[in-house]
Amino acid sequence: MTPVTAAKKRSKFDLKIFLSTINGGRTIVAAPKKQTIFTQGDSSDSVFYIRRGKIKLTVLAKNGKEATIGILSEGDFFGEGCLAAQPLRMCTATAITDCMVMRIDKKSIMEVIHRERAFSDMFITYLLTRNIRYEEDLVDQLFNSSEKRLARILLLLAHFGKDEKPEVAIPKISQETLAEMVGTTRGRVNFFMNRFRKLGFVRYNGELEVHPSLLNVVLHD
Repeated sequence: MTPVTAAKKRSKFDLKIFLSTINGGRTIVAAPKKQTIFTQGDSSDSVFYIRRGKIKLTVLAKNGKEATIGILSEGDFFGEGCLAAQPLRMCTATAITDCMVMRIDKKSIMEVIHRERAFSDMFITYLLTRNIRYEEDLVDQLFNSSEKRLARILLLLAHFGKDEKPEVAIPKISQETLAEMVGTTRGRVNFFMNRFRKLGFVRYNGELEVHPSLLNVVLHD
């Protein structure tokens, strides 16, 4: 195969088509609100891509305590631990809105990572970006007040700071879930949410509306 022929063959790969069509180990699954995608301890044999909706990742400790470790949205991947020889799922993934997700089996995604530069570049960039997010979460947990941590979580859920336009209105999330993500009590979350509402930073209107002015809480020392 000549270099020109090889280049033409590579150029045929379309990332959007790959992530929206059923073929070669890829299936699309509709997950209604509250449905479990996989459970902690299940066999880890595939990666998921969120085409629509929001997914909650939780971890259950041996003592029965549950913690929310992430809320993922459209365009996010999850379950990629299988690519690093993780035999079992380390968390539970649950739909918190009506979702549409693509399941890509381990063999298929490994093949496309090695074969298609466009996909591997995108996937590596995604993982590095999320790793940075985890580092920021750790710094936030260690050095910021619970009020600032809550404000940051709300802004992240509304996609403030990302390239795309912020959602502003996000599906209602229970105060228990927010408390797990912030690392505080439900009572403290309730106190801060009431304060944010009175100051006009958030509003309840079927959904939770987040105003850009909430950034003032995060930036103010």
